Amino acid sequence: MTQAVLIVEDDLDLGNLLKQYLELNGFSVVLSADGRSARDRLLETTFDIVLTDVMMALEDGFDLAAYLTQSYPQVPFLFITGRKQKEDVIRGLRLGADDYIVKPFDAQELVLRIRNILRRTSAEKRNAEMLMIGRYSFFPKNLLLEGPGGRQMLTEREAELLQLLTENRNQLVRKRDILNRLWKESDFFTSRSMDVFVSRLRKYLSDDPEIVIESVRGTGLRLVIN
Repeated sequence: MTQAVLIVEDDLDLGNLLKQYLELNGFSVVLSADGRSARDRLLETTFDIVLTDVMMALEDGFDLAAYLTQSYPQVPFLFITGRKQKEDVIRGLRLGADDYIVKPFDAQELVLRIRNILRRTSAEKRNAEMLMIGRYSFFPKNLLLEGPGGRQMLTEREAELLQLLTENRNQLVRKRDILNRLWKESDFFTSRSMDVFVSRLRKYLSDDPEIVIESVRGTGLRLVIN
């Protein structure tokens, strides 16, 4: 399967050279000129790795890295930058970067570093607990849902509810059991709260029409995968 790379680089000549070289080495590549446009690309496409410069207009690489760490924790990223001061390297690594490469660099070495990172993160991902829900991959421990529309970070309560329904797929889960297990109480207010979370999950799963969260009036919920 072709692995997708997002390059965030405001030097478009360098960015296009990197894009062409990585494509020659079998990667699918998208190029963005700054952190703001990179965020849009991340919403549109699922990427396996992000390569980002530091000094850019609108949003720099450090701000983008903080966003990646919070919103896409499963996506590895590395810096490719001309900033080689020790404090910059330390800051980048503290933000969670998998590598920090200073310009100029050897393109072949970059490809090897990317492949090493992807090999390691792929193994970590395989070892993480994963539940398949139709066309979605659900990682309860990481609060992550991946599917046709991209990646969705869940709240703890959303993940708990989705896990409970998934583990009992195609079976009725009684409403009072859900409330007592997840909310530790069963009353009107917690019931209304649960309805909100169910609506969110339906939205997150809406790109797969074969998945339905059924509400059985006055009884409970059933996750149906056709």
